[in-house]
Formats: sequence, structure tokens, C-alpha cells
Amino acid sequence: MAIKTIDSELFIKMFLAGAANLEVNKEIINDLNVFPVPDGDTGTNMNMTIMAAVKEVNALENPSLDSVAKAISSGSLRGARGNSGVILSQLLRGFTKVVREEQVINTKTLALACERACNTAYKAVMKPKEGTILTVAKGIADKAGEMAEFTDDLEVALPEIIEHGKKVLEHTPELLPVLKAAGVVDSGGQGLIEILNGAYAAFSGKEIDFEPIELGKGNAVESEFKDVHSLEDIKFGYCTEFFILTEATFTESDEDEFKGFLGSIGDSVVCVADEDVVKIHVHTNDPGLALQRALQYGQLSDLKIENMREEFKELLAKEEEKKANEPRKEVGFIAVSVGEGMSGIFKELGVDVVIEGGQTMNPSTEDILTAIEKVNAEHVFIYPNNKNIILSANQAKDLTKDKHVVVIPTKTIPQGIAALIGYMENQDLESNIKHMEEVTQEVKTGQVTYAVRDTQFDGKEIRQGDIMGLCDKGINVVGTDVQGTTLKLLGNLVDEDSEIISIYYGVDVGEEEANNLYAEVEKSYPEVDIDIHFGGQPIYYYVLSVE
Repeated sequence: MAIKTIDSELFIKMFLAGAANLEVNKEIINDLNVFPVPDGDTGTNMNMTIMAAVKEVNALENPSLDSVAKAISSGSLRGARGNSGVILSQLLRGFTKVVREEQVINTKTLALACERACNTAYKAVMKPKEGTILTVAKGIADKAGEMAEFTDDLEVALPEIIEHGKKVLEHTPELLPVLKAAGVVDSGGQGLIEILNGAYAAFSGKEIDFEPIELGKGNAVESEFKDVHSLEDIKFGYCTEFFILTEATFTESDEDEFKGFLGSIGDSVVCVADEDVVKIHVHTNDPGLALQRALQYGQLSDLKIENMREEFKELLAKEEEKKANEPRKEVGFIAVSVGEGMSGIFKELGVDVVIEGGQTMNPSTEDILTAIEKVNAEHVFIYPNNKNIILSANQAKDLTKDKHVVVIPTKTIPQGIAALIGYMENQDLESNIKHMEEVTQEVKTGQVTYAVRDTQFDGKEIRQGDIMGLCDKGINVVGTDVQGTTLKLLGNLVDEDSEIISIYYGVDVGEEEANNLYAEVEKSYPEVDIDIHFGGQPIYYYVLSVE
């Protein structure tokens, strides 16, 4: 029998069950965080936010859909903690603004409420990022709208909506590089799905005895420090949160104006209002400016200021201590790389530490020693990937006394990638060293860049701005356009024994332009395996590998 409406009694059961499921899973989500946040972890933030709303709902007498909706909205806003908690409160706020106008919830009301929830949450965040809880909420809203056109049976619509939300969640690593690098999905999105799982269990009449989600890949991660790799990355040092208890109506114009001010003194801005309360979150170097301006609108409460730089220092110390106490693994890897894409490829191949550097920024012996210290392994392979870095790598090797360091003398990034792929886990150390050194000799590298001045080289007349194709032996081709020069260089590298061509395009090459080159190469060499990757390297339009 179809279920076409949700009344206030069922809505309360679903909401409380969703909160209960999040409660069960909050610590597991916390344990998956890459870094702990200064103001609590994702699961804790979301749980405390929704539990504040639960408290308000449980205090109601003879609740109606309207009173329940108001209690959820007010309670979650007042209890919101951290970015994930604030965004959750805004999803609930938007959802309940639609619900409070109705006597029951049907598929059409559900679709409107999900759409309002999504829009409200996006509006609350100054610079929304895709690949987060917002993306999952948008996917859910889109599916709810689609199902409302298809059916009026909530038993049909709800599981389809939740299943689609899970698929969007699984896709978040493709939208946010930090998630892909960690091999996880967004934690806020995971928390939202857990709430929906609990709500649907109550809708289906199941006994609410929730089991925690399993720990592992494909689960959650959130942090105030998502894009932070060093203290220098922390542009604004104080995580500042407080409520404004407004003394007059806090208008939409006030909200926009205050958001703009907060954006001028910091980032990670959240400013959301609900009747007589405004929730503020900002990262800034001068919390006093935020507080002073906020006093224009009313009294302040629940003030909290965290020094993120000190938190990050403590975090690094704990991570180092944790690593020091872990048993050493047998083998570790270090690679020198340049460009976001290139570094990502090395990480995907299992490199423990990627040192940013290369042709224009050679890492020092000390940089390499620091990387060796970070790798908790008995044997550490180093891939310098540049002839100017091999000497520094060997010096670092000689200065290391507590680990066996092996420098594979790779002179280019393609050689380093080939050597890593050539590592065989089932072979002994000496066999691997010999094999990797042999593999590097089979790789021809080409690089395409531009001339910075007029010169003559190997009988070639070169003018400033000309496009040059470099090979392992020097300047091979000189031309006036990138694609033509690249194709000519590749033609000089490929021979009858060539089996694989790899193309890595740089930061100054568009994806469409790179794909056009790929199509030309594919047409020219139909018998050769060809792949193309975003390297993100500066200076060099393309790096080519022929094996």
C-alpha cells in the first residue's frame, strides 16, 4: 500500500531517528579525519548541531508540523558548531521553512523543501566548494524534484532519493583533490547520508538499532586544515565563532553587508540569521574587528576564538610522534616533482613524500634529508627526476645513518614514473635496483617550452618567443607554434620499437588544446598505446614520454 504523506508524528520519528544514526556514527567519522579541526571534528560538529535541535523538539507539547519545524530550525542554528554544523543547520532551516507551511509532507512538498534547503545552505557559505556536503545536498534536491514528477508514493521516492545521494557522495573525490588524495569521500556529505538513512529506517517502521558504518576507504573526511600543508598555508590564524543576539531586525541587506566585511578581513565566512539570532564563523588575523562590527547589530554570546597556527603545530607534533612510534615498513619512496598533476601521479603510484622542485627550483640536500626522516621505512628509494638533483640526493644518502637509502638516478619525471611502475614487490632489493635502472634507460623524454632570448645552438637559429622541443640530448626542434613543434619532436622520438607514448600537459595548456594534440598523435601512431594526463607543470607546455 502506497504511503503518500508524512504527518507531524511520523516526521518527528524520522528526524529523531536520523539524529540517532548520526550519533552512532559520529566517532567513526571523527577517526577518519585527516586533521582534527580546532573547534571539533566533523561527526562531533554535526552531532552537537542536530542534538540541539532534538532537545528543542523533545520539549514540545502537542507538536504540530509548524512547531516541530520551528524547533528544528531554531535549535540547530543555536547549536551549530564548525562549518559542517553551520551548513547542516542551514539545510534544516531551508527544509523546515517549506514544511512549516504545510499540514503534511508529500513528494511535491519534499521536493520543494529539499530545493529550499540546498539554496539556503549555498547562500550561507561565502565561497561554496563543490565536492562537499553542499554537492550531496544539491544531488538530493535534484533527485527529489525528479521523483516528484514521477510518483506521489513516498515509499518509491525516498529510497531513490537516498540512493542517488550516495552516488553523488561517492563522486565527491573527483571534485575535490584533497579527498581523492586521501582516498575518501566528503565527511559532511557522509554525515548527511547517515541522517537520511536513519530517517528512512523510521519511515519504514524498522526498529531503530543502528550499527556504526564500517571504517575504511570511501568514507568521511573533513578539516579546517583541508588545504593546509604547512604553517605558511594558514593565511588567517584565528578561527572565530559567535552569535549575535540582534536588537533589531537583521535584514538581508545587513547579512550581505556583514558578509562582505568579514570577507575583507578573512575567509571561511559563514553568516546566517534566524529571527533574533545570527551565527558567525570566520577565519581572520584580527578577531577584534569582527567583534567590533558585530556589536553594531546586537549583543554577542558563545564567543570562541581558536589559534589555528598553534593547533596546527600541535597536530604536526602529534603526527610526528605517532609516526615515530609506528613499526617501520620495509620500503618507502621519495620523488621530486613539479606541478599538481605530476605530484598526484607520484602519490597514486605509492610515493610516501613528494618534494616540490625541479628545473627552476632544485631542492637542497637538507630538503631531501627532511623527506627521508618523514619516511618510516628500512629502505628508502629516491627518484631525483632531474640531473641537477642527483648529487644532492646522493649527499643526503651519505648523511643518513639510520636507514638504507637508494638513489635511482632518474634525470626526468617520465624516467621516475617508469622506474616506480617497474618496482616489483615480489623481488629482492638488488633485483629491483637493477631492474629500475634498466627501465629508465628505455624511456625517451621530450619537453616543449619557449625561448627567453635570441641565441644560436647546435647550428639552430633561435629567436625570443620561439617554441623549442627538447630531448635527452638537447634542443631537438625549433618552431613557432606549440602543437606543431610538439608533433615534430614526438616524430623524432618515436621509432619502430616504440610501444607507449605518454603526454603530460602543463598549467599553460587548456584541456581542449591537449585533447586536440592527443587526437593528432592517435591518428599518427595507431599501433602505439597513447595516454594523456594533466601534469600541471610550469614552463613546459608538454612533457612527453616514449617507451
